[in-house]
Amino acid sequence: MSVRRVEERPNGPEPDDIPLTVHEPHRAGIPPLEPYFKELWARRHFASAYSSAGIRAANVQTFFGQAWLVINPTLLALVYFMLVSVIGAGGDGTFQSGMAVLAHITSGLFLFTFVSAAMQTGAGAITGGGKLILNTAFPRMLLPLAQVRTAFFRFLPTLPVFVVIRILAGEPWTLAISLCLFFLGTAVLMAIGLAAAMATFQVYFRDASSFLPYLSRIWLYLSPVLWFPEKMLDKIGMWANLNPMFSIVGGWSETALNGQVPPLWMFGFALGWSVVIAVAGVLFFMSRERDFSVRI
Repeated sequence: MSVRRVEERPNGPEPDDIPLTVHEPHRAGIPPLEPYFKELWARRHFASAYSSAGIRAANVQTFFGQAWLVINPTLLALVYFMLVSVIGAGGDGTFQSGMAVLAHITSGLFLFTFVSAAMQTGAGAITGGGKLILNTAFPRMLLPLAQVRTAFFRFLPTLPVFVVIRILAGEPWTLAISLCLFFLGTAVLMAIGLAAAMATFQVYFRDASSFLPYLSRIWLYLSPVLWFPEKMLDKIGMWANLNPMFSIVGGWSETALNGQVPPLWMFGFALGWSVVIAVAGVLFFMSRERDFSVRI
């Protein structure tokens, strides 16, 4: 925390006095929430500009950069589709059935990739912004938020691909599809919490990011991306909801793909898990924020 102080003169402060910046000793603890979030909101444009600069640096705004954002997850979805087809869970062998399975895989994979990418890039938000942190005063939470924004904008170009596959699958179009925005919102909340938590862990454990790709892959296999939610429920019942992404991906697939209203418990678990992880991750980040500058 830093404050501005003007030295007093015997006859009062001189107009040409230079304000001093006093850096208080760091300590663990959550700062006052109201002024912190006010400053966070006031500097939201900084996070937007920082994210946009990262996107431009990655050549995402070029044709091939944009194309790769679509080609990469689509090819990965096709690989998983072939895997699922080989092991005998790829439908009844008809074209439309195969497209339905592919649409299910792409819908869940694209959303899961967004959350996973936010978590993995968020892990390096603080350690990668060392000079910025040491030389500029701002709420450090802006850095993982910028990474979540970047991951979200990389997720958006994949939606038209999913829509095309959905059309080929012949799935119905209903008003229930609008409910997918709810599950997308819960995915964003979870991404924020995971990015903030992993950014904090990475400051103290520099090898944490090395394990994230393996963790993400295992988490993917345990989520209803390659498998339909009802099959997972048949095998382990409601214990499947111990996976925070089960209800989010499952509800997203039911609404965005099938155009159906999922069970109410999916809404409850999706909202509950996302809020808990977002609040826990953000508060954990804020509680250690003053310690970052002396550890990076």
